[in-house]
Amino acid sequence: MENFNVYPIINSVLFSFLGIAILLLGYLVLEKLTPEKTWKEIVENKNVALAIIFGAFILGISFIIGMAIHG
Repeated sequence: MENFNVYPIINSVLFSFLGIAILLLGYLVLEKLTPEKTWKEIVENKNVALAIIFGAFILGISFIIGMAIHG
């Protein structure tokens, strides 16, 4: 059996959790900056335009976090 290195897997999991935490922090900051409660507006009032904007925000922040972690 060859020598199996587990450190890349541990690093991948740790950076994944770090990325999710940063994304959540970014969402909470944006939630504080907006006058309306965005989740309520999207779910209860079915605001499709706001859902598209927040989807784009999450994808954009995810891409930035991924590139920052990757190097």
